[in-house]
Amino acid sequence: MISLAWTRFFLVAAGLFGAVGVAAGAYASHGLARLVDEVKLIEYFELAALYQLVHAVALLGLALAASYRPLHLGAVIAGLLFTAGVVLFSGSLYLRVLTGVPDWGAFTPLGGSAFILGWLVIAATGVRAAQASQAGPEQKPGHQTAEGPQGLRPPQ
Repeated sequence: MISLAWTRFFLVAAGLFGAVGVAAGAYASHGLARLVDEVKLIEYFELAALYQLVHAVALLGLALAASYRPLHLGAVIAGLLFTAGVVLFSGSLYLRVLTGVPDWGAFTPLGGSAFILGWLVIAATGVRAAQASQAGPEQKPGHQTAEGPQGLRPPQ
């Protein structure tokens, strides 16, 4: 189980990513055309804002889930991957558009990979949790039954 510090971190990150994502989306719609004349670059900026907002909501979900029960390591890893994904994916696209330096795009696939890995870690964590809950008390190691510790049955 993971400490409350991660819950706070994910909650703060979700709030900041959400606010910046909304501002970036608004800027892409209302002000970016004055700076950038290529439609493709505006689309990159909008995509960065969209992915940032989606993962802000995912981080918010992790933080809210942690308010009911401590986060497992898989959830923390997923949250960190989402955070890295926002910084690398969205950040590199914002920088590419705002600076006019296409080399920033080299970081975009790394951020996309972090997003994908984060979702896969959540899926794997869910599978493991489902397997653990399906294993009845008699299958869990060290579980005490009326007959004694699991695996140590009295002779019949």
